[in-house]
Amino acid sequence: MTALSRHLRFSAFFAAVFLVLGVYLPFWPLWLEAQGLGAAEIGLVLAVASWARVIGTPLVGRLADRSGRIHATMLGAALLSAGLFALFFGIAGFWPILLLHLLWALAYNPLIPLGESRSMVAVRDSGLDYGRMRLWGSLAFILGALAAGEAVAWRGEATIAVLILGALCLTAAATAVLPRGTSSGAGGPTAGGLRALLSDRRFLLFLLAASLLQASHAAYYGFSALHWSAAGLSEATIGWLWAEGVVAEVLLFMVAGRLIARLGPAWLLALAGAGALLRWLLLAASTDLAVLVPAQALHALTFGAAHLGVVHFIAARAPAGTAATAQSLYAAVSGGLVMGASLWLAGRLYHAEGALAFTAMAAMAAAGLLAALLLARGRDERP
Repeated sequence: MTALSRHLRFSAFFAAVFLVLGVYLPFWPLWLEAQGLGAAEIGLVLAVASWARVIGTPLVGRLADRSGRIHATMLGAALLSAGLFALFFGIAGFWPILLLHLLWALAYNPLIPLGESRSMVAVRDSGLDYGRMRLWGSLAFILGALAAGEAVAWRGEATIAVLILGALCLTAAATAVLPRGTSSGAGGPTAGGLRALLSDRRFLLFLLAASLLQASHAAYYGFSALHWSAAGLSEATIGWLWAEGVVAEVLLFMVAGRLIARLGPAWLLALAGAGALLRWLLLAASTDLAVLVPAQALHALTFGAAHLGVVHFIAARAPAGTAATAQSLYAAVSGGLVMGASLWLAGRLYHAEGALAFTAMAAMAAAGLLAALLLARGRDERP
């Protein structure tokens, strides 16, 4: 298979899997609210989906490493996630939604970390540019956010679930055509490699910094649409605000190769921490578009710079044969344990005090920034 073919297939996968998130992240809370759930219940539903990563995602990643059947594992997860999500059209009530959301998250959550792991192996083996593949995911996210915003304004919240199911079906198709020869890492899985990863203090410090920065997005992911809608912004405007943030992210991914070579992963995380601290303070202070528009541009740092730092740090630091395990472990801790707790906290704070939830996220970002600065003082993982 040629390098161009690999590039196109990974680009298609990222586009499909992030199209799901482009609809889900901004608008799924609105769908949940339309089913009669309150802010605290919405926070718990979202938190449970994140907590599903704590056990499920590392187990799937380890299974993929040990079996060497990462393609089959991903395809099974993609098909199962589409099938489970279709069941949302026939249920109602908090507890059935909570349980089904948990099951769906167990299937969907491993797809991105496993895809990231495979793409980084292709970067190493075939000389592909990760940023130029991953930016298609960001562009698809924009498309999803804009399309969902317009669809909700036109036909109501019921269209949200339809759009997500369609994107999940595209994800299964894109997963099916991924290159099958891309293993999760060189050298085969080793228990010693995994133990070395867990006993690596620098990796653990990285895990702390990256998890805090990732989880500081909880109030934004869970409650920005509700917060801005309550302030009088239309669903279409909310979609455009989300899209603006991802446009900034795309622009950063376009220069990813030069940026990672110049700064290295740790300093990218520190840059993300500084951006997150400013962004969440701005969102806590105002719902005026004159404030929200520049704040959303900071998504290039809070997510884009952080994500580049994460994937390149793991690629440089993970022992041979543990690439999928390391990526899944990061996803479990950051997107599962810490994000789940942050979503639960954000739900409680938003229910009680509204914008106070964003102030709490700023405090979390400050802690992540401090950990990233400590990480930057050590060894340089710059490629």
